[in-house]
Amino acid sequence: MINKKSRSEVRAKKHRRIRNRLSGTASTPRLAVFRSNKHMYAQIIDDDAQTTLVSAATTQKEVAAELEKTNDVAAAAHLGTVIAKRALEKGITEVVYDRGGFIYQGKVKALADAAREAGLKF
Repeated sequence: MINKKSRSEVRAKKHRRIRNRLSGTASTPRLAVFRSNKHMYAQIIDDDAQTTLVSAATTQKEVAAELEKTNDVAAAAHLGTVIAKRALEKGITEVVYDRGGFIYQGKVKALADAAREAGLKF
């Protein structure tokens, strides 16, 4: 009998492999992305100091107020612009992108592209 791992187990293993290769510093923090079935979350993290510098999520009232749905590509793109604006206000211009083990397509790609267009470099 073939035992197939669940998608969440596979994603968690990919995420651990990715995190072994990259980490955020004070000069180039890490833009970490997580998506659930209903929402998306983005954080800019300094791994050396173990602090979250900037965060945005579709669960926040000011972000969700401008969205029709919180789980589509348009919501991810809006979240990318929000996180980039908040980062630029804090003086963060360059980040390392951590896709969190998710495949780089759809919502994860839309968030990254929108953050790039809004001024973040990665």
